[in-house]
Amino acid sequence: MGQEKKRNFQESTRRLFLFYTIIPFGILIVLFFAFTIVNTRLSVEKKSAQATQTMSQSIGEVYRQYALETVRMAASPAVVDYVRMRVGSEKVYAEFYEFNNRQQVKSIFHIVSPEGVFLATSAPPDSLGSDLAFGNLVHRIAEKQTLLTETNSFRYSHDRITSYTFGKAIMDEGHAIGYLVYQLFETDLQKLIFLQNNEVAAVTDEHNTVVATTSNITKGILNKFQLGAGGSGKAQLNGGEYGMNTREVPGTPLKVHALNSLRSERDTLVTLSIFIAAASLLLWIVIHFLAKKMSARNAESIDKLVRAFRHLRVGNLNEYVDIRTGDEFETLGEKYNYMLDRLRELMDKNQELSRISSLVEIKQLQSQFHPHFIFNVLETLRYAIKMDTGKAQEIVMLLSRLLRYSISHERNVKLEDDLGYVRDYLKLQQIRFNERLQYSLSVTGEAGSQYVPKLILQALIENSIKYGYRNQSSLHIDILVSAAQGKLEMEVRDDGQGMSEERLDEVKRILTNRENTTEHIGLYNVHRRLVLQYGEEYGIRIESGPGAGTRVMLTIPYEEDGNHV
Repeated sequence: MGQEKKRNFQESTRRLFLFYTIIPFGILIVLFFAFTIVNTRLSVEKKSAQATQTMSQSIGEVYRQYALETVRMAASPAVVDYVRMRVGSEKVYAEFYEFNNRQQVKSIFHIVSPEGVFLATSAPPDSLGSDLAFGNLVHRIAEKQTLLTETNSFRYSHDRITSYTFGKAIMDEGHAIGYLVYQLFETDLQKLIFLQNNEVAAVTDEHNTVVATTSNITKGILNKFQLGAGGSGKAQLNGGEYGMNTREVPGTPLKVHALNSLRSERDTLVTLSIFIAAASLLLWIVIHFLAKKMSARNAESIDKLVRAFRHLRVGNLNEYVDIRTGDEFETLGEKYNYMLDRLRELMDKNQELSRISSLVEIKQLQSQFHPHFIFNVLETLRYAIKMDTGKAQEIVMLLSRLLRYSISHERNVKLEDDLGYVRDYLKLQQIRFNERLQYSLSVTGEAGSQYVPKLILQALIENSIKYGYRNQSSLHIDILVSAAQGKLEMEVRDDGQGMSEERLDEVKRILTNRENTTEHIGLYNVHRRLVLQYGEEYGIRIESGPGAGTRVMLTIPYEEDGNHV
């Protein structure tokens, strides 16, 4: 009876290593493919659902604002008096522009007499010709008497097209003396539904007519939203299969639709499958090679490596190994020593990267600027050019100084320079709001010569103007700056309606979070910027109460040379 051939240590180790490696590796591949297939469909559904939710909120808010404004404007004493006696047109236009300037979706405004004569309009004069479609629109408003909302298309000069209309009869003593019309621009509605991570979006009315869309291939005959059937949650569009989510906009006759291609997701799945197959083959070759090499280790080399790794586990980066066997273990020992050197280098680099990350975050927070302010100033300038050329020149000079200062590259500036920017900014706002905005600015001691982060008070003042006018027509803002005990204290105080205790607590919680996932970024950015730059003891404090106005206090340390990092 022949003696059974025994495997040597090297062969046994190699086979055992391969066996226990291939099993979990195979299971991971199977689970990865199953997860990828399920996740592909869920990803499309989630993107579409998130897109319709976002669009529903945006479109619903636009609809609500215009519905309320149409009803309010039609009953406005200024409008009724103007239609009845043809006087006070400036009040009518002022009310329209004040509303329109606040909207994301702009509109054309008309007041039409029962005979079809345009009494007031924001459209260019050359676009107001006889239009049968507009006459029919006025006729439908007259028949409905209540608020009319409908999808229609009117083309104005410069290829400006409106796609949705709000209309209401102007009543006086029970009789219609005119008709008020708001027509929403199609391009503004399209911008509202252009969303990142979503391919095609559309808004339709109760008759399935397209109000706005990001792709004209969704339009069928007579501007209807028409797609091929593709099963539950799917649609055929331009020869391709799409995942579709439809959501009704609450309180409106509108619906929003989001479509994302399933083909791109399938292509991604195929690409991933090829990559996994290629990576698996490569890993199998590498594992087979490593198994053979590892099986050749001897006991002495293993002991040295085990001791070395024990030292490494407790954080000792000075325990090098000395293996001189002339085989693979010597190479492994050298690689281990090289790894220790690399770990040291990486730890040093990590500390440096941590410092740099703070600087990058500061720069990102500092670079944000409110675009709506520029838009509002330009709207005010356009009106001033017609009414008061001297005022228009003043606006241009103030705006040029403001922009020149905002695009300069200094990180820290003298407080007196930054307050010069604040004065220009508030002057522009005062031109816009006239006597409805009053302000004062007080600087005590030598605070003006200290260095502060650029535009440090911008968000605080913007917040006062943005929220101070709620439920009141006028606003007073006080800006107080003082220096004491090595610190600069800055305060922006307004006499607005203030905040409830619950709202104040919510704002304070946002300021203390390391990450802000809300849409309220102004005060958070200022506070986070100061905490990163100066430390946790500095930043913003807020005091407010219902009907008591709001005080925002900002504290930073003295900085006389502008080189603080």
